[in-house]
Order: sequence, then structure tokens, then C-alpha cells
Amino acid sequence: MYLLVLLFVGAALLFAYLYWLDKETTMIRYREFGIAIPSNYKIHGIDVSRYQQRIDWEAVKGMNIGGIRIEFAFIKATEGTGRKDFLFDRNWHHARKQGITRGAYHFFTPSRDGAAQARHFIRHVQLEPGDLPPVLDVEQSNGVTRAQLQERVREWLQEVEAAYHVKPILYTNVHFYERYLEGAFEDYPLWVAHYLQPNAPRIGRDWHFWQHSESGQVNGIKGKVDFNAFSGDSTDFVRLLLK
Repeated sequence: MYLLVLLFVGAALLFAYLYWLDKETTMIRYREFGIAIPSNYKIHGIDVSRYQQRIDWEAVKGMNIGGIRIEFAFIKATEGTGRKDFLFDRNWHHARKQGITRGAYHFFTPSRDGAAQARHFIRHVQLEPGDLPPVLDVEQSNGVTRAQLQERVREWLQEVEAAYHVKPILYTNVHFYERYLEGAFEDYPLWVAHYLQPNAPRIGRDWHFWQHSESGQVNGIKGKVDFNAFSGDSTDFVRLLLK
């Protein structure tokens, strides 16, 4: 009887250990990408702007290392109330042409009117079915108060949601979110930056995208590029896209 109990306990511990191994994210370093990539996430992507210069999107699409491919790209579109990334139109066109799911983002200037920034973004970004929701990149306070920042961020989000009929994604880093945004935008999808983490970003809420590195390498792109992982499976990913 004692032996049976030991066998039962041992089997239970083994099952628990195997379950933990299955759930625990491991970072696998890929020489070709130049970074370690979290293996428990199946959908990976990048984000780009003019700093990546002219991108060879066909080479980006063709890169497949150990089953890791670039399946989506967030592309900078606008900033503030008057700036547009001069490579946005090119990146926007060629990403879709190569079958890479694309998303457009606006770099937020907290000292400017949120609604005016939203209208600037809307003038320059035409979303289509199959695109990711629009993104607001908020990572600076520019000296405004927490309340002022939240008010202007909310103006942008509401104006853009009304224009595209989809909830925008909010991008920021863990520290900035906790200091300026936490508790005010919990119902918006979150794309969060948190580097040098082995498993997931350390944040106390659900998230959709995790920017886990700023030092990746991809065929067709000169210099370093940010790498991201999507939190769900392919069904979750498709559900997020514009219809």
C-alpha cells in the first residue's frame, strides 16, 4: 500500500513538472535573428519606422528560422499634429503586398491636443480588412500631469475608435503604464514593452503584444529592429484583425 502511495505521488509530481515545462516560456537564441526569442509564443513580429530606412519586405517575408517567421509589422505613420513618417506609405504598401499583417501607429505628443493628433492620424492612414487595429504609442509625459496626459490620450482613443469602428491598441512600457496610465485604460488592448524578461512582461493586467527586444536582426532591414510576440494563437490573432 505504501509503495502504491509513493508511485501515485511520484506520478502526480511528474505530471505537474511536465505541465510546468509546457507552460514555462524558454528563451531560445537564434543566431540569424541576433536575439533570444520566447519559444512559447507562436506568432512573432516587428515594428518599424524611418529609422530602419528602406526595407526589403520580400526578404523580411522570406526569413524562416526554425519555424520563426515575421508574421506582423507595426509601422509608424504619424507623430504629434503635423509629422508623418516619410517611409510610411512605402512600408504600408509593401508589407501588405508580401502578406505580412500590418498595423499603423501614432507617436503621441502629450503637450498637444489629443483629438487634433487623432485627426492627423486619420487623414494619413486608411485601414483595410485584415489590418491590425490602430495603435497609440505613449511613452513620454513632456511635463504634463498624469490627469492631463490621460485626458489627451482618451481624446485620441475615442476619436480614432469612432473613425475606424474598432478599439485602438495602446502601446507603452511597463514603467510608464504603471506611473501614468494604470487604471484608466484597462478595456483597451495593450502592447507593452519590457526587455530582458525570460517569460512575459511583468505587468498586472492582460496584454496582447509584448515587445521583448529592441536589438533584433531581420533579413532586408539595416540595423537593429524591435521584436514582438503575440499572446494568443492564430484564432485569437485573426479575431483581433479588422473585418
